[in-house]
Amino acid sequence: MKQLSYQAFPVQTYDKLRYGDTDRQGHVNNATMATFFETGRVEILYGVEHPVLAENCSFVVASLKVDYLKEITWPGIVEIGTGIIKVGNSSIHFYQQIFQNDICVAKAETVSVQVLNETGKSRGLSEDARLTLQNWLLS
Repeated sequence: MKQLSYQAFPVQTYDKLRYGDTDRQGHVNNATMATFFETGRVEILYGVEHPVLAENCSFVVASLKVDYLKEITWPGIVEIGTGIIKVGNSSIHFYQQIFQNDICVAKAETVSVQVLNETGKSRGLSEDARLTLQNWLLS
């Protein structure tokens, strides 16, 4: 998917950079990016106002592909744009970008799957969840 502006994303949030996020080279460690992307997805997956999670279930990451475009430097914040590109039977396919100072520094595609807590097996999304998820589709 092509790069978008931060304003083009239906879900927008941010994270504060912590000194502990940096590595020996003085920039934010690449592993921290997964946490930033998680911050954006959680706004949708576990949102109180528009719940999509079924009872006795959780969401797990089945796939995460990240493209690192530029370094992030501390201090400051990053802005996280999140949208949905596909809704499967039990899966949600996300597209996200991270911005620092209005510059896209990373992008990711993630697949999260709803699973039953007892068995760890996938569980289909409810019709209500599907309707709710339509609010965050990227066109």
